[in-house]
Amino acid sequence: MNVKELRNKTDEELKLILVDLSREHFNLRVQKATAQLSKTHLIKRTKRSVAKVLTVLTEKARV
Repeated sequence: MNVKELRNKTDEELKLILVDLSREHFNLRVQKATAQLSKTHLIKRTKRSVAKVLTVLTEKARV
């Protein structure tokens, strides 16, 4: 997800996105641990997406 798109969303929407991404990241880590994950690059992608959402939430909190 693009950072510009995230900045246009409300805090509530960002928190929902964060919960979804966190669950997805957890599920990917479990799949990797049980050797069921073939596309390991998805872990890195979701981790960065979580960081982007947290960054935008922090920016909004400071304003």
